[in-house]
Amino acid sequence: MLPQRSLRPTRPDEQMSNESIIYLVAACSGVFGLAAYVGLILVPAWTAYSRVWERLAATFLTLYVLAGFLILGVVAGAAVIWFWDRITA
Repeated sequence: MLPQRSLRPTRPDEQMSNESIIYLVAACSGVFGLAAYVGLILVPAWTAYSRVWERLAATFLTLYVLAGFLILGVVAGAAVIWFWDRITA
């Protein structure tokens, strides 16, 4: 019979630090956000036109949509930070 392994790390240096968790969450959010941008905005804009110059123009214009979403995310994050003491109280 095989020996049982515990699911918890046995040494403290095997655990992830808070900073590593923050980096992991930020990286995953960036990857998922980029995938959503490509799949939900860029691909439909590209396939809506048939000529190459129209497709390139539509692709360029989607950057404005991306910038708008980035600004909206920054403002929402700043609002959470600004009102954090009221949210948690």
